[in-house]
Formats: sequence, C-alpha cells, structure tokens
Amino acid sequence: MLRIEEIISSIESLPEDEFVRLRNWFAERDWERWDKQIETDSESGKLDFLAKEALEEKEKGKLKAL
Repeated sequence: MLRIEEIISSIESLPEDEFVRLRNWFAERDWERWDKQIETDSESGKLDFLAKEALEEKEKGKLKAL
C-alpha cells in the first residue's frame, strides 16, 4: 500500500491532463459519498430537525420565496 506521501508525490508529478482527470474523478467520488451520507442520515431521521425547523418558520411566516 502506498503511503500518503508517495501518493502526493505521484499526483504532483502528473501531467496537467492526467491531473485534471484525477481531480474530476476525485470530485465525483466525493459527491457520491456525500449523497450517500445525506441519504443515510435522512433515512435514519438525523435530518428531521431541518423539516421541523422549516415548518415552524413557515407557521411564523418567516420563509422567503425562492
């Protein structure tokens, strides 16, 4: 297994087009993990407080139109 220092060194030595490709892959992978975490949190009820807060603000007339 490569150590992080070796990985960083390898990344820094990439040609620009390969660096861009890696950066795009990494960003996409990061968003996939984020989406999965949001889905898991939503299903488990961890985000219920957000809906409750929004409904309370709506009842108070404090929501702004988008």
